Amino acid sequence: MCSAIRKMAGERGQATVEAAFAIPVLMVLMLLLLQPGIVLYDRIVMQGAAAEGCRLLATTTSSNAGTNEDYVRRRLSAVPQIDQFHVHSTGCSWRIELSGNERSSEVGVKIATEVKPLPLLDVAMALMGLTNASGNLVVEVEATARTQPDWIDGSVEGRDPQAWPGI
Repeated sequence: MCSAIRKMAGERGQATVEAAFAIPVLMVLMLLLLQPGIVLYDRIVMQGAAAEGCRLLATTTSSNAGTNEDYVRRRLSAVPQIDQFHVHSTGCSWRIELSGNERSSEVGVKIATEVKPLPLLDVAMALMGLTNASGNLVVEVEATARTQPDWIDGSVEGRDPQAWPGI
């Protein structure tokens, strides 16, 4: 019985040693999974805002350009103002480009932002050349849409919204 107690006492620290090796590996794996999730979330919100911006541009005149950009910015407010989601500490880094209106054949919205990489990953991403001069990832999306269906483009009245009720 005494030998059984000695044998169990010798194995008592094994779990602690295994945990000392396993926990850092698990933490690094979590970081490797978390960063793509953050970037994917940003891209999904940005793509949705760009698509909604295209729908809005296709139905407005050029005089509403400021209102259209404000609308897209409100849609982008779903992204937290945390540097790991959207760099906001040095001023808003959203870059929004709107092109076209209801008289254009196509409208487009381009949105870009910067994302600060998580600790430990920032060094690896900088070494791979994935970051800009500020050490941030640049995330960009672009959406385009036709403003009118082909039957309107082919008609005589075409792009004149005032003439559409007569068609």
